[in-house]
Amino acid sequence: MKYVEKQIAFLLIFVLCSSVFLTGCKERQDVENAYQIYETTEEYVSIGNTESGSELSLFASDLCVGGTENTESDEVNAECAESAAVFQLNSGEITYSQNIYEKNYPASTTKILTAYLALTYGDPNQVLTVSDEAIDDLDPSSSVCGLEKGDQITLREALYGLMLRSGNDAANVIAEAISGSTEEFADLMNEAAQALGATHSHFVNPHGLPDDDHYTTAYDLYLIFNAAIQNEDFVDIISTISHDASYLDAEGNTVTQTWTNTNGYLSGTYAQPDGVTVIGGKTGTTGAAGYCLVLYSTNKSGEPVISIVMKGNTRFDMYTIMSQMLSAFS
Repeated sequence: MKYVEKQIAFLLIFVLCSSVFLTGCKERQDVENAYQIYETTEEYVSIGNTESGSELSLFASDLCVGGTENTESDEVNAECAESAAVFQLNSGEITYSQNIYEKNYPASTTKILTAYLALTYGDPNQVLTVSDEAIDDLDPSSSVCGLEKGDQITLREALYGLMLRSGNDAANVIAEAISGSTEEFADLMNEAAQALGATHSHFVNPHGLPDDDHYTTAYDLYLIFNAAIQNEDFVDIISTISHDASYLDAEGNTVTQTWTNTNGYLSGTYAQPDGVTVIGGKTGTTGAAGYCLVLYSTNKSGEPVISIVMKGNTRFDMYTIMSQMLSAFS
């Protein structure tokens, strides 16, 4: 066997072995062109002959890929949350890892995927009409934007309501506009998640209210969020502290609302760690999910970082462990 062929064989064996630790998970339904990061095989190895020799290109070479071991650190109180992680986007390193492959309820961090799909398949300037179905089945005590039947709102404004106010009504309106119904949109969410490699996730709604079949992992959230921040409109929205929304009601009258970002770092409720600049992110809270936060920031060197906390015990604990991770591992 030639030297290059030996090198290729060694890399294939290494990639195959590195995925063994994640076997035995709940069976999922495959979709066409899904990226199986959890089950990486040689089908993601592309070999091309050139004049100078063979070149090897592996899928996920630009993504953070880590092992199964949790990070041990006296600087982070792991008891504050069930799952947490720090992902260095430039180097591809996972510098802090705590149960990142464990399935948890995502709460409103679900809306990251909803926004990603809206910006992928929708036109920010298209006008959406609020239907009965979009608002009738929502618990009025849940997080909503206050949209009413017949309201006419652009997709862009709805996205501000989705990501800043965390409106479940905005999530349903967006889902219906993109796919025709929330059920069809959930199918699109699952297809998109698998295509991004988030194969340990399953979604049944666009907003994140609890359901036994609605779950994800910290690592999957990283994959989804990393894809979303490639869109400048998405980053602009999540980095906005407060937005004055304007749309029309069913009678054509102008309705104005001010939607404030629920991110405690941007609102000033919690101090940003020294040297860290928080760009934006998404919070999520339910009784089942606990307190969740997906964050996009830069470290002391100005390098981009994604950090995630899932199932924090309290809001204070969630921000505590997030600040500790960013201070020590970003």
